[in-house]
Amino acid sequence: MAPKQQKLSRALKAKLKETRVARLATLDTKRGPHVIPFCFAYDGKVFYTPIDRKPKRVAPQRLTRLQNIRKSPHVAILIDQYDEDWARLWYILVRGTAKIIPASARRERGRAIRLLKAKYPQYAGGMLADDAMVIRITPQKITSWGQIE
Repeated sequence: MAPKQQKLSRALKAKLKETRVARLATLDTKRGPHVIPFCFAYDGKVFYTPIDRKPKRVAPQRLTRLQNIRKSPHVAILIDQYDEDWARLWYILVRGTAKIIPASARRERGRAIRLLKAKYPQYAGGMLADDAMVIRITPQKITSWGQIE
């Protein structure tokens, strides 16, 4: 059974769509955290993040985040803002499940890539292949704190 879609405020949805970078936490084989910064697109229901053409130290299929997701789909996303004026601090924590979208799901992958290219000029400028690997993150729970306007 799919999780019930959480009711989110308009301001929270706007932050989820407009934020440029967040942190993605996956679990390694010993259930320890692995956290990286990442780019994403949020369509109002799920998050998409690609394996782009930025230089990597290993082959894309061997990236730690992909290996971790294959072993355990449980992930967290942290989107936040720090400010020296602590009255302006805020964060959004998304807990969910991740899945690597299979190549056979061309329609969904194509839609995800279009969303990502629309949000990031770097992707539209060639940093994201039309057949790029894409991860879908389905939120299970979204919590927030602070002044999200």
